[in-house]
Amino acid sequence: MPRFLKPQWVIGLLFLGICAAMALVTAVLLWPSPPQSPQEFSEELTALASVSPGAPSATSAATGTSSIPAPTAPQATTGPATDTPALPTTAPTQEPAATTFQGWGGTPPSGVIAFTCFIAAIDQICLMNADGTGRTQLTDAGATSFYPSVSSDGESLVFSSRRTGNFEIYRIVLENAVSTRLTSGIGSLFAPEISPDGTRIVFANATGGSQSLWVMDLDGSAAFPLTAGGWDDVDPTWSPDGSKIAFTSSRNGARQLFVMDADGSNATQVTNLPEMGGRSTWSPDGDRLAFYAGPSGDRDIYTIRLDGTGLNQITNGGDNLGPSWSPDGNWIAFTSFRDGNNEIYIVRPDGANPVNLTDSPLSEWQPRWGP
Repeated sequence: MPRFLKPQWVIGLLFLGICAAMALVTAVLLWPSPPQSPQEFSEELTALASVSPGAPSATSAATGTSSIPAPTAPQATTGPATDTPALPTTAPTQEPAATTFQGWGGTPPSGVIAFTCFIAAIDQICLMNADGTGRTQLTDAGATSFYPSVSSDGESLVFSSRRTGNFEIYRIVLENAVSTRLTSGIGSLFAPEISPDGTRIVFANATGGSQSLWVMDLDGSAAFPLTAGGWDDVDPTWSPDGSKIAFTSSRNGARQLFVMDADGSNATQVTNLPEMGGRSTWSPDGDRLAFYAGPSGDRDIYTIRLDGTGLNQITNGGDNLGPSWSPDGNWIAFTSFRDGNNEIYIVRPDGANPVNLTDSPLSEWQPRWGP
């Protein structure tokens, strides 16, 4: 032992080293983990709305500023079919999830799936082939990027990001991965989706303590509201022919699924069910909608006709949310917590052949299918 080190000093140094190691272990154990079962964020936007400017003016990133026009379309609302059933009490048998497509006597799903991937403690946008291969990270921003949606031609996607300090809408051209901001200062913007004809984008806008649905041109110009009220209208999605928009709304009390014309008129309530979720998706033939519902921690995916009849449950357990129908109609993608972590799964529309597409220790959620 060096002469300048006294025994009591050595003991003190050892004690400090042990304390430092214990502090490091405690910090690791207490480090915040990604959300175990995200609420598709539509359930949290009331709080997020407080970060957006109150009563802002409508601004286009391309054309400048103008005053917000009042919705010109009537906000008429009709009720659902009176025979809309409650959530089924007898669930279908859930098959074990497969990890490959071999042995099914069919071909793997086609197209791509965009999704939110939790990387280095930040939500980013990722893309993969519909069979789970070819995963690519498209964004690397220092702030949340989420709510991706692929265009019907497969050439681009749109998403919401807070990289400027406010949630704005961005567009990525997939050929070169170039990202462009489309909006500036019209509110906190979420859940964008490009119309089937590729000319417009519908999205949710959280301002003044509530959310409404807006639409704008593909370049971010001519933004204006489709709905307005003291309620929340969230998670819009275009019908396959672009003539209608499905969304979730609390306008009649508890959150329910609605369908309206693309100009914001003729809003019709589709569901009358307990504990409805947010995001929905159209079948490619436009006859049915898939959505999620159930108590937090035990939600399932359902399909229903537009008149509120024909309710079918297609998952059973695992906390499932955010469905997205494949363009060919043969599959539905969704997020599930069934393996103890948020992962992307696909399943047949009748609930058969569930397949786990992702296997990561981090959250992967909000899948949206593209060609």
